[in-house]
Amino acid sequence: MTPFTLSKSRQQLVLAVLMVCSLLIWLDNTVLSTALETLADPVRGLNAGPAELQWATGSYTLAFATLMFTAGALGDRFGHRTVLAAGLVVFAASSVWAAFAGDAGQLIAARAAMGVGSALIMPADLAILMWTFTGPARSTAVAVSSTSAGVGMAVGPVLAGVLLGHFWWGSVFLVNVPVVALALIGVVLLVPDFRSPVVRPLDPAGMLLSISGLAALAYGLIRSGQVASWGRTDVWAPIVVGVILLAVFVRVELRSEEPGFDPRLLAQRAFGGGNLALGLLLFAISAITFFHAFYLQGARGYSPVEAGLAGLPTALGALLGAPAGARLVRRWSLGRVAVPALTVAALTMGAYGLFGPSTPLAGIEVLLLVQGLSIGMVLGPVTAALISALPLERAGAGSAVTNTVRQTGSVIGIAVGGTIMSIVYRRAIEPSLHGVPHQVRDQARVSAEQARHVATTSHRPALGYAADDAFVHSLHVGAVWIMSVGLVAAAVLLVALRAVRAPAAAGDETVPARAFEDAAP
Repeated sequence: MTPFTLSKSRQQLVLAVLMVCSLLIWLDNTVLSTALETLADPVRGLNAGPAELQWATGSYTLAFATLMFTAGALGDRFGHRTVLAAGLVVFAASSVWAAFAGDAGQLIAARAAMGVGSALIMPADLAILMWTFTGPARSTAVAVSSTSAGVGMAVGPVLAGVLLGHFWWGSVFLVNVPVVALALIGVVLLVPDFRSPVVRPLDPAGMLLSISGLAALAYGLIRSGQVASWGRTDVWAPIVVGVILLAVFVRVELRSEEPGFDPRLLAQRAFGGGNLALGLLLFAISAITFFHAFYLQGARGYSPVEAGLAGLPTALGALLGAPAGARLVRRWSLGRVAVPALTVAALTMGAYGLFGPSTPLAGIEVLLLVQGLSIGMVLGPVTAALISALPLERAGAGSAVTNTVRQTGSVIGIAVGGTIMSIVYRRAIEPSLHGVPHQVRDQARVSAEQARHVATTSHRPALGYAADDAFVHSLHVGAVWIMSVGLVAAAVLLVALRAVRAPAAAGDETVPARAFEDAAP
């Protein structure tokens, strides 16, 4: 199937529109991470506990992860431009809902609706990009488009800090509306209505199995953090049920002639291994980001604006890392660039184990810059290689597989990261609660934010210091686990890239074979 032929200037305009759509998703993620501390505040926010904040983040990612392959099929059936526009409308409406949520439960529901909008946006965005560009230009376009992640990471925290400093917390969601309006204008005026000639059937069984399986798994993991135990039935039973449902989901998809989520694509060693590595990387990024938000604004006492500015080196690094990685891949190979970069990213996450309440900010900023650079050098080139390796007719389905795996990694990363934080914090704060009144003790056990608040209202400054120490201890423990996941991701990527040694077939419009050469030095 031949893509539409568009002029070069039209292609560039379409790419700009698609980048705005992608920017919207990254902007929302980074804005929320800056607002977590405020949402946890009993006075300025919603008095949300750690589990509620995990769900506020996780419900979005859960809907995003499990609906993308269905959204890809909808794009093939009704046109990717139509689905993209529908996703933008849903995203804007649910952003308004989130902004005016009256409690944490409403916020969680609104965030899930925002995830539905994102699920409609992302596969259509990537499929339109695949139809717009051909050959080497496609790989370049994917790499350029991936820089929207860096822009979102740079703008989001600072924008959220400014908004939280002058308005109520709901303003961080309302900011999505003008971005959506700009994107919709571009979609209507500039984007052709691409659609696949092969209409894939919808997959309601797969959708229900994947949603229920991931939801049950995430619930069990988050619940373990609430009760600080893995042995309770309400912890291990949902986890077991979730794993079983996901296994049934894979089996159903394998038996389907036209599955919405095609596990057979993951059976290809390079494609499957590359996606698994990215999924593990997103697991680590989501988990360390959850810790990082509470470290800067909680343990360090930074304002939202100060926290946003302190996170700029990560965003700047990611913005520079993607194009730098693409250039290095053309000179050497994907393996020789991405595997060392992923290893460095994992080690920088482990370095959070050295952070304390008074760690010099300059050292932290240098570490964050290196972390952003290394992540950008992995996400951009590896994503470009995976997407460019897909047949054009499978653009919607293949991109949905790639994004589903990545978002699933984020769901589990948030659940596990928050659970480690809750369990280790609760155990660390317990010795400081002897002799404390019952009501104060119960509040202090919930989270460091609750402990600081009750320490202030009950005039117990020592309890606030103990909460900071307990949180920092949970950060150190979490950093070790997160680094381990990142190092496993690097090993998986190394093995996956060793699988492809043969040059690409003549005329194949995929990523150059050099990008898949042996990853060994």
